Amino acid sequence: MNRTGLFIALALWLVIGVAFGLYPELDLKLASLFFDPETRTFPLKLNEWAGFARDAAMWIAWAFALPSIVALVVKMVRPDRPLMVPGRTIIFLLVTLIMSAGILTNLTFKTYWGRPRPVVVTEFAGDQQFVPWWDPRGGCGRNCSFFSGEGATAFWTLAPAALAPPAWRPLAYAAAVVFGAVTSTLRMAFGGHFFTDVSIAGLVTFVVIWFAYALIYRWPRTRFSDEAVDAALTRLNMPAYRLRQRLFGRKTGPEPSV
Repeated sequence: MNRTGLFIALALWLVIGVAFGLYPELDLKLASLFFDPETRTFPLKLNEWAGFARDAAMWIAWAFALPSIVALVVKMVRPDRPLMVPGRTIIFLLVTLIMSAGILTNLTFKTYWGRPRPVVVTEFAGDQQFVPWWDPRGGCGRNCSFFSGEGATAFWTLAPAALAPPAWRPLAYAAAVVFGAVTSTLRMAFGGHFFTDVSIAGLVTFVVIWFAYALIYRWPRTRFSDEAVDAALTRLNMPAYRLRQRLFGRKTGPEPSV
């Protein structure tokens, strides 16, 4: 998560955006690699093993977030106990996942950017007109193509990779990129997304992760400690915890030492 990585991501974003903006037919040519003109479909979409691999990719991504989710829920129920996962890890992983794969993707672009998916455009036996990535005026009404939610979720594994021990971090980054690329290729093979949908999803996710890491861990003015997160969650959830204890007639303070 250094500046070199950010500059590379922004450069790729610029190159892909300009190239596919000037020559939008590149998206169609790449999508056609997975389309069978004889059956007029994307054959891999009907493959059970490919479908299982698609689901498994999402399970794997969410598995990285699960310990933080569980730790947060436990802390809400028992704020008198310390967090089971470092506080900054919880904030970093959950905020980046919500921002990249949730708010920016599904609640923003996929809702208001009407780009049709490859499987429904006329070039691939559909009934809607193809539009380039930069054009939000497509015929899709909801759950549209730009940009890929599953691609963003897969590339989000860069976030846990950023928290790997320094000696393992380059390998973790490489594994996350490969995982995101393979998952994104599957989405293209199913006719669910164009290349620009998945590539921009990966780049947007990386930028979100880069800035979140800098804010939480690197920049002196904004970074904070695990203990500060734990204390804040304790203060936030303690009133409800004490109320529950009163309602059930239990002690609200810490257990006395023997």
